[in-house]
Amino acid sequence: MINANRQLSRRRFLGNFAFASAAIAAGPGSWVIRPDWANAAEGPIRLGIATDLTGSLGFAGNTDANVARMLVKEINDSGGLLGRPIELLIEDTASDESVAVGNVRKLIQRDKVDLVIGGISSSMRNAIKDVIISRGKTLYIYPEGYEGKECTPSLFCTGPVPAQNCDQFIPWLIKNGGKRFALPGSNYVWPQTINAYARKVIQSSGGEVVFEEYYPLDQIDFSSTVNRIISNKVDVVFNAIVPPGVSPFFKQLYQAGFSKNGGRLGCVYYDENFLEMNQAHEIEGLASSLDYYKVLAAEDPVSARIQSAYDKQFPAKFRFSAGSAATGTYRGLKLWEAAVKEAGTIDRDAVAAALDHAKIAEGPGGPAEMAPGKRHCRMKMYIGVAKGGQYEIVARSAGLVDPKEC
Repeated sequence: MINANRQLSRRRFLGNFAFASAAIAAGPGSWVIRPDWANAAEGPIRLGIATDLTGSLGFAGNTDANVARMLVKEINDSGGLLGRPIELLIEDTASDESVAVGNVRKLIQRDKVDLVIGGISSSMRNAIKDVIISRGKTLYIYPEGYEGKECTPSLFCTGPVPAQNCDQFIPWLIKNGGKRFALPGSNYVWPQTINAYARKVIQSSGGEVVFEEYYPLDQIDFSSTVNRIISNKVDVVFNAIVPPGVSPFFKQLYQAGFSKNGGRLGCVYYDENFLEMNQAHEIEGLASSLDYYKVLAAEDPVSARIQSAYDKQFPAKFRFSAGSAATGTYRGLKLWEAAVKEAGTIDRDAVAAALDHAKIAEGPGGPAEMAPGKRHCRMKMYIGVAKGGQYEIVARSAGLVDPKEC
């Protein structure tokens, strides 16, 4: 979904990647993590991770790979899956579609994996899905929150989509901000699609879209936009500008007195990692809509156990958070595990049929289930408000929220 102006070199990757010492290099951009035991008659089940370990989205991709490492260890320590250990094979998609296609092809043709999970941006998903599904005849799970509308057979999405981000959030913004909305966004598919959905919810909820604008990904001067927001007396800025622009945009809004004069910031992707991009006072009161916040660990024993296990194994800077697809990776792998157990095989079609209605009783933020026939996931959603540089949960869905996709 998102883009970001953060770079992670191969050297920094090897120095910071939490399980580098346990990984066996298998060529440029390739790592294999073998189970401690591999004496099953049929050999290990092979799980492929295709994610951005380096490049602009390396901060998120490393987290997702760490989550896979944690869950595979848990499964193997509990006896494996169908009595077989799981071998984890990792390919760096490097935030570069041309690099990714070649590396993902290794997972399919050389390693013959039974599942691929990964991809962060929608452009990455679109670049690698044909290699995995059509040519490779392999199951694919996409874990990131995104703009929706992906209905390809054998591709299952486990992050939140616009209906889940917006249906509860926008009425809350109207009640706790006002009816006059601005929809600024970066100029690519996710902002445009989620803003189109948001506009419908705003209007059906009694709100008004004052203006909607899109900007180059590298734009950092938003003085004209800020002036337009202030002069048009906008109540709520529903932001879809992504890094690197989002930080200067929020700073310029604050300096213009937007929040001081009662304005409300809303941003559905803004997780704990992003809170540090601005001074706390610049984003005080910002509201977000996500499937998980770290503060949930204080009230939910399952979330506390997952968060604690991750922090203990991977204490470095790659944090477990919703916006990085960490929650979607966790959810996707546990749903796949449940599907394989039900199917009693790793055959793609059999597992896909079971995954279509798979459920898990426990996960970060709560239980989850696939919406039958829709290849998207029902999950709980939460509204968080930034206070003093931390999130406080102010609203939550009554149950699992339907994705309304496919």
